[in-house]
Amino acid sequence: MIYDEQAICYAALVKKVISTEAAPAAIGPYSQAIEAHGVLYCSGQIALDPATGELHTSTIEEETEQVLKNLGAVLKAAGYTFDHVVKTTVFLVDMDDYATVNEIYNQYFSESKPARAAVAVRTLPKHVKVEIDCIAVK
Repeated sequence: MIYDEQAICYAALVKKVISTEAAPAAIGPYSQAIEAHGVLYCSGQIALDPATGELHTSTIEEETEQVLKNLGAVLKAAGYTFDHVVKTTVFLVDMDDYATVNEIYNQYFSESKPARAAVAVRTLPKHVKVEIDCIAVK
């Protein structure tokens, strides 16, 4: 197989893996985030405490708060803030939690809210109730 060294070098320059100990380590074969061409693609975060590895799932409020703290840590590690977020996806096991998640979610975003999808799913990793991913642009 022949490799184009220039193409490989270019790909390395435009794609940057983001990793921080301030957010939970990936629990599968993925990165916490990838930055490419000025766009940050953050993997979904769940309510794992990065310091202890314990889940914070006693209430949907506590779980959502930890999810957004984790997402914020990944954004910060890449030099972004919640103000840079242009799109999120919220995955919920129970749509009855939608309003409660919205209340906490709203505290993390300025007046310029990102586009968003909210999706009901059957299960999530580690049987959490909520997972949120995002895309951010500088």
